[in-house]
Amino acid sequence: MFAVEVRDHIMVAHSFRGEIFGPAQRMHGATFVVDAAFLTRDLDAAGLVVDIGRAITVLREVLEPLNYRNLDEMPDFAGKNTTTEFLARYIHDRIADGARAGKLGRPASEIDILRVTLSESHVARGWYEAPLG
Repeated sequence: MFAVEVRDHIMVAHSFRGEIFGPAQRMHGATFVVDAAFLTRDLDAAGLVVDIGRAITVLREVLEPLNYRNLDEMPDFAGKNTTTEFLARYIHDRIADGARAGKLGRPASEIDILRVTLSESHVARGWYEAPLG
């Protein structure tokens, strides 16, 4: 498999419901490093997995509405625990929408897997991956 991965970050505030979360039930901030990896079996005619510049643009467009926001106040997240894993899936699905809209310079059907990883510290990260094609 070939892969291209792009990176950005977001700073958010949120809280969780449920005793398992301990002190994280209170409002707290988080800075996530967000990586989006595009994997393909073959390179396209130009020798690319996807255009890196376009991939960065799509990632930024997806993250912008989340950055410096209290996720507890956003309608998309009403009643949800915005865990690292949950956010990875949410961001994945928005990037996948961009890919299907042709924003990456390569048809989404030619991208085998999209993996979105959120690193919440140097010792913990979570991700979601699924086929696009």
